[in-house]
Amino acid sequence: MRIDKTPIGGVRTVDIDSHGDDRGFFARTYCRREFEAAGIDLTVAQTNLSVNKRRGTLRGLHFQGVPRPDPKLVQCVRGAIFDVAVDLRPASPTFRDWFGVELSAQNRRALFVPPGCAHGFLSLRDDTEVLYLMGEYYEPALAQGVRWDDPAFAIAWPIAPAVIAPRDRDYPDFSF
Repeated sequence: MRIDKTPIGGVRTVDIDSHGDDRGFFARTYCRREFEAAGIDLTVAQTNLSVNKRRGTLRGLHFQGVPRPDPKLVQCVRGAIFDVAVDLRPASPTFRDWFGVELSAQNRRALFVPPGCAHGFLSLRDDTEVLYLMGEYYEPALAQGVRWDDPAFAIAWPIAPAVIAPRDRDYPDFSF
């Protein structure tokens, strides 16, 4: 497994090694020891699976507020997504910057999103599935978000969203 820094502090790409033969392949997608060596603090509290029927499904931008901000490791296990992390930490030198990367079942890349960053993705294919390893339990009262097309971030999504939940569509403009 190779873990690389991105322009946003704490956000990491994780390239997963696989070992294959005529049966298919085996891959380790998370190793606490390797993550800790790379400066990543992620002890898994729960896992989530997002199934997206249509290309152009947009989810996000979500985050969980204090006192339990949620670090997460995101991997696309079927199909492909454009995955985005937005830095919402006011003291960060990359405050309001975003980083996006394609995750797919083929490239076996994952994205680690640290606490204090919002997360969202846009499905690039029909029937896309996304697996999340969450470092905190989901608490509905702490769930928050910012709008996917907020001009404060100017995210360059690769395709126009076709499916957006009302909750995600109606988030307010960002203000801190």
